Amino acid sequence: MSSGDARDTHEYSFAVMGSEAHVIVVGAPESVLDDARARLDDLEARWSRFRPDSEVSRLNACAGEWMDVGDETFALLERAQLAHERTAGRFDPFRLHDVVRAGYGTAPGVPLPATELPDPAVDGIGHVELDDVRRAARLPPGVGFDPGGLGKGFAADLVAEQLVAAGAHGACVNVGGDLRVIGSGPGDGPWVVAIDDPRTDGATVGALHLSDGAVATSSRCRRRWTDADGREAHHLIDPATGAPARTEVLAATVVAAEAWQAESLSKVAFLAPADQLDELLAAAGADGLVVRTDGLTTTSGWSRFLGPAGPTG
Repeated sequence: MSSGDARDTHEYSFAVMGSEAHVIVVGAPESVLDDARARLDDLEARWSRFRPDSEVSRLNACAGEWMDVGDETFALLERAQLAHERTAGRFDPFRLHDVVRAGYGTAPGVPLPATELPDPAVDGIGHVELDDVRRAARLPPGVGFDPGGLGKGFAADLVAEQLVAAGAHGACVNVGGDLRVIGSGPGDGPWVVAIDDPRTDGATVGALHLSDGAVATSSRCRRRWTDADGREAHHLIDPATGAPARTEVLAATVVAAEAWQAESLSKVAFLAPADQLDELLAAAGADGLVVRTDGLTTTSGWSRFLGPAGPTG
């Protein structure tokens, strides 16, 4: 393994958090990729709602009671609450029970029992109490927290920052489509992130050029199934109805400063009326692209990230 300089590029793909992770480092020894995987595995063990011994599962199981949590879980809950507040409830990660009722109770391809719901199972509270001194959290009775994409995005942020702190010249961490880049990409240029077109297999709708930032996509074309009534269902819950969103939108992609922000805002973009997209994302300092069955909508600032196609992160 090399000691690492600005010209060295190493990458690693592996399964984690129910998805595929892709990590690229520039100017660092290849060994840091093992550290990145270990960190993501540890975060999954803490945050997975599909593991009954995870901190998140135990917090959901004792809703209504205080529970001490680790620093990383506390930071995740802080961001969940902040994202909910900043989006005026358009993003609500405290709707686990709606997700389970819609049919997403088990991890795809993993033989685990369905998530158990405490009684009464309610949703829409959008609130968690946090004790900063004790580092403890309490969910309202009957409310469930689902880290979902927010957890993947925050994990990407944490690992990208870890890689740069370890001496990497640049880092790209992509966890199931929630992506964070820091520093220079391969060749000392920007990172180039291709955005898939959900209407056509293998096609893209453009490539983003970033030096420090994040990209996240929310799509109803990935995790989907047929519900008990024979209708197509997916994991993107509309907080206004508590059910999978009924929409012509196929996918929404957002560029923001950090991946946890991009992830929460991509849900907002997915649900937003087309004429409100610019206003909603501009208020958060973000830009976005929405792909519908009949065309595309972008914010006014989206074009500043576009460039010629190249190697992607």
